[in-house]
Amino acid sequence: MKEVCIIGLGYIGLPTAAMFATHGVKVKGVDVKQEICDTINGGQIHIEEPYLADLVKQSVLKGMICCSTKVESTEAYIIAVPTPITSDKKADLSYVVSAGEKVAKVLQKGDLVILESTVSPRCTIDVLRPVLEKSGLIAGEDFYLAHCPERVLPGQIIYELEHNNRVIGGINDESAEKAKDLYSTFVKGEIYVTDTITAELCKLMENTYRDVNIALANELAKICEKLGCNAWDVIKYANKHPRVNLHTPGPGVGGHCLAVDPWFIVEATEGIAQIIDLSRKTNDSMPSYVAEKISALVPEKAKIVILGCTYKPDVDDMRESPIMELVHHIKDQYMVQIVDPFIEEFDKNIYEVSNDADLIILGVHHKKFKDVSFEVLAKIMKKPVLLDTRNFFNKEKVEKFGFAYHLIGCAR
Repeated sequence: MKEVCIIGLGYIGLPTAAMFATHGVKVKGVDVKQEICDTINGGQIHIEEPYLADLVKQSVLKGMICCSTKVESTEAYIIAVPTPITSDKKADLSYVVSAGEKVAKVLQKGDLVILESTVSPRCTIDVLRPVLEKSGLIAGEDFYLAHCPERVLPGQIIYELEHNNRVIGGINDESAEKAKDLYSTFVKGEIYVTDTITAELCKLMENTYRDVNIALANELAKICEKLGCNAWDVIKYANKHPRVNLHTPGPGVGGHCLAVDPWFIVEATEGIAQIIDLSRKTNDSMPSYVAEKISALVPEKAKIVILGCTYKPDVDDMRESPIMELVHHIKDQYMVQIVDPFIEEFDKNIYEVSNDADLIILGVHHKKFKDVSFEVLAKIMKKPVLLDTRNFFNKEKVEKFGFAYHLIGCAR
């Protein structure tokens, strides 16, 4: 194909657009926000991702990427819009429906539509297909329809889009093969074809697998604190077993994948996904668990400095951040300051912010925090206390400067 329309130019849509554009496929980008379109048309990006800025700039200069708020007719459409969860843990598919309605207005016979957004099971055939068929065309007969979920890691998206394996589910074999041909433009990994429901569940279970294992680690952390031992030692030695790979605990699970996708399965299979449901609740409980630990360390109105607020280290992504949930739990009881070099609002001098602080919490293990001087902090804090939620700092080095060191999952 010579041209593709990508609807939703966020963390996945824009890198995907850049990959197609740099491999000879012209991209008509679509986003609901005019300011995002203006940024991209100016050869710039609105998200942080290594190598993306150069790819977009060169693609725009060569006329391979353009962006507008309107869907225009082309050969293929990729829907890469958000699918958040509602307050009652249900999949919000309104963005998918809206994108589908826009595509339906310009859809022509022989076109290909690919849903790349992570969605609840059966969404492609039960939600998107009826919307697209309002065009008067029949999916699988008049146009092709497939689901091809992304499976990339923020910070490595460009590399992984090209090298990771992909799973494509079509509503029929022809749709799957048509989508496979399109992604073969730049994907060097294996591309496996299946049906849409299998492809949807593959993506959901990839993230659910990790979420369940993190929940096991978080539960272990609570157990070890109760029993008076160190969860990190248990994990280290248990993982010496050749068939064991325990994950590590923390203040919670964030991001648009692990903290969201398992709920889609729970919603779609009421009463069946009990392990998945309990794991989600376990991980969601961690910010309040950390809040309880804080209350045992410092009195109300104490000054607390939290290092890091993104959902994972070394990225600028705050979606579903457990640290922001922690802040929500404690902001009325304490004077809370946040330091995060990846978020403009919180990109502050650690030492200036920590003056007269009662407690420092390591929330996100950004590499930049490795250079923090605890010798300096011990001199300027009112009370040198550190709560490490990630086992990031060396206990002996921290305590050498008079800090009281506390670690999630470790009884003192």
